[in-house]
Amino acid sequence: MMKSTQLIATAFVLAICSFSCQEEKEEAKKVDTKVEAENLMQASRDWSAAAVSRDAKKVLEFWADDAVMMSCGEPTLKGKEAIRQMVEGSLKDPNFSISWEPVSAEVSESGDMGYLLETSKITMTDSTGTSNEMNFDTVTIWQKQADGKWKNVVDVMSSNE
Repeated sequence: MMKSTQLIATAFVLAICSFSCQEEKEEAKKVDTKVEAENLMQASRDWSAAAVSRDAKKVLEFWADDAVMMSCGEPTLKGKEAIRQMVEGSLKDPNFSISWEPVSAEVSESGDMGYLLETSKITMTDSTGTSNEMNFDTVTIWQKQADGKWKNVVDVMSSNE
């Protein structure tokens, strides 16, 4: 009888320790979503600076390989290669410029996904040779990569004019 009571007590202690260790692991995994939201907003600002510099390679580094881009009146672009072609084509216009500023950010409790609301401005030459400026409201969805960097996975622009 004594051995079975000791066995039960030992199992009970191990169960409590296991539960306690699990709680500690969950506590260690908690993400400061405010800090991550700021990191995400800074990634967006860095991306905008790369776009202003007109460096296609730097601009493309911010998109995930399987990213999707949607813009009013334009076909949906799927994958980095389609986006690359759009970026390089846009940069052939000497009047082309794009910039944006994040307005707000939300990050998942796990810290691996987030989205931004942004305002964007694009200047480009139209078919008549006239330079036009357009303003957009933008939603971007981001995924945190294994290396800790944020990558854009969905980019949706809607004209606010």
